[in-house]
Amino acid sequence: MAKIVLLTGASSGIGFDTARRLAEAGCKVYGAARRVEKMEPLREFGVVPIFMDVTDEASMQAGVEQILAAEGRIDVLINNAGFGYFGALENVSMTEARRQMEVNVFGVARLTQLILPAMRAQGSGRIINVASIAGKFVLYFGGWYHVSKFALEAYSDALRIEMKPFGVDVVIIEPGAIKTDWGTIAADHLRDSSIGTPYEKEALREAETFRLAYTIRLLSKPSVIGKAIVRAVRSRHPKARYRTGFGSHSIVFLHNILPARWWDALMRLGGKLKVAK
Repeated sequence: MAKIVLLTGASSGIGFDTARRLAEAGCKVYGAARRVEKMEPLREFGVVPIFMDVTDEASMQAGVEQILAAEGRIDVLINNAGFGYFGALENVSMTEARRQMEVNVFGVARLTQLILPAMRAQGSGRIINVASIAGKFVLYFGGWYHVSKFALEAYSDALRIEMKPFGVDVVIIEPGAIKTDWGTIAADHLRDSSIGTPYEKEALREAETFRLAYTIRLLSKPSVIGKAIVRAVRSRHPKARYRTGFGSHSIVFLHNILPARWWDALMRLGGKLKVAK
């Protein structure tokens, strides 16, 4: 019997690639995003696009109810929707900070709450949270983004322990540097939040480095993460964590072995270096 999958953030990047791969693997995929029109090409693979905003309670409830009414169950929830807001902690407004947490953490938590009763009734299910290696260390000016990813790691670990007795697996995907629009968007946020502030010079230099870094050929394609998610969906006994993509192991290792002062200095130095394409 085909697995019924709900995948958020399916309109681009990792989510779009994953939706296609899961459909090709025989899953019945409901791709959720705000920009439904961006998911229309997925229909040819059998993906069902639905509107969902993970900061909007009504749209999440409607999406879950639609799937349960049509299929009677949800076997896999993939919480992939997310974004990165970069800027000095002093500069980022609390409105933007709350939005960062709302999308990357509280949206995940609320959608999971809406689906868990059905999974517990089934006696089976799988929650896959797309986190990041950014939940293991902090980049210069990445404060609130890293706070959200650290929180998602802790949330997923707690959920995994709680759900074990009910037959529900919880998996964390930790991508490294992936070639998507994420880097450009984060750089734009950093620029916008820094102009006219004491951090402007350093922040603009860091934003430019960020843009250049996300053009290098070494970055992994979204398909690398899509394949890892498919493995996590299809495995009888999935791992608690799947860490993959450019730098996903080496950067975390470097962070773990370097003294904190060395790591901090390296982060501040990053914006002064040119990145070769």
